[in-house]
Amino acid sequence: MKQIIEELAIFGGRPSFEQPIQVGSPNTGDRHRFLARLKNSLDSGRSTDRGPFLREFEERVAAFHGVRHCIATASSTQALACLVQALDLSGEVIVPSFMPVATAHALNDNRITPVFCDVDPASQTLDPGRVDELVTARTSAIIGAHLWGRVCDVDKLSSIARRHNLSLLFDAAHAFACTYHGRKIGTSGQPEILSFHASQILNAFEGAAILTDDETLAKQLRAAAVSADSAPGATLNGQMNEISAAMGLTLMDGYTELVAVNLRNYRRYRRTLAGLPGIHVIEYDYREQNNYHHVVLEVDPAAAGVTRDQLMAILSAEKVHARRYFCPPCHWEEPYCSQATYVRSPLPVTEKLARTVLCLPTGMAMTGPEIDIICNIIRLAVTCSSDVSVRLHYSNGLLRQNYLSHIDNPADRDVVRLGNE
Repeated sequence: MKQIIEELAIFGGRPSFEQPIQVGSPNTGDRHRFLARLKNSLDSGRSTDRGPFLREFEERVAAFHGVRHCIATASSTQALACLVQALDLSGEVIVPSFMPVATAHALNDNRITPVFCDVDPASQTLDPGRVDELVTARTSAIIGAHLWGRVCDVDKLSSIARRHNLSLLFDAAHAFACTYHGRKIGTSGQPEILSFHASQILNAFEGAAILTDDETLAKQLRAAAVSADSAPGATLNGQMNEISAAMGLTLMDGYTELVAVNLRNYRRYRRTLAGLPGIHVIEYDYREQNNYHHVVLEVDPAAAGVTRDQLMAILSAEKVHARRYFCPPCHWEEPYCSQATYVRSPLPVTEKLARTVLCLPTGMAMTGPEIDIICNIIRLAVTCSSDVSVRLHYSNGLLRQNYLSHIDNPADRDVVRLGNE
């Protein structure tokens, strides 16, 4: 373990890890099971058009969440496009700004104006009180995001949607198998979009799915998602392929173990970082089910003595590639930052989170000793923050070259430079 700041790689020490440790490294599950499914698919000559693996995957995901229908798609963007078409959305849709900008782009591409709303400071999910203020005659829907697997206030958002006769849907990318008041997502009566991107706890290399109990909506969504060669009418050809479904099935086989490992990692981070000034590991409600796939820090620079970006720079030099989620937030991105149409009220909570949130590596690839090393780096940086901050502002070119030489990814070098500003 490093004990003095001269040992930190950003100041010329040897990096703590030989190989980079990433946030979002994909879980792969039992390779023998996956390869057996892959061989089966290749031997059958069936790789798409709702093959047996896709149908099985949809059935298992639906049963796992206790809903009647699961419609798998090639990506979350395709899933949202299917919902926009099936629900006949138009005009404006209220969305959090603290979420992937791809959601806003998907709406914009369909000639729908995303209207950005602030989030609740405790849950970091869509603030119902702020939503109510943004509803206009042009509003057709509300999209909430279950951030870090912590589910939105479904009851309050449902009440607002009913009162204004709006569609309500949820981005459940982080929330596979998570619960709200003891009920798994998907059972609220509102459509929910799961993500099976490689960075999620249950990945299918890439892909997504829509959960719904609505029979009519399910038929419309399936018609929108299937191949244009196999169904009449307007389609988006957004279906998931067999290989992706095979990976999803393989990870479902071992899902309980994935959650157990994530929970173990989360608890180790919390225990090891406990009491460190300015470093808060976000908490989960143990009364609810969560997949614990995100270990999220909120860095208070006044108390920690270092900023979030400085801490990220220090970790990057050690080959620990932590991640700033949703930074910049949607309303800081083009075209949204240039037009008042998209932002009609201040978003102070969103902007604070964009400057303070940092996600740490977890998942099946992480070990307890590796977590201890990462926490030691964070503790050393905070404990010696006054000296660290002075040195990070030191402009000696040789020093910069020394620690930049440890970093392989050009994007991560930019983070280190930012931390030095």
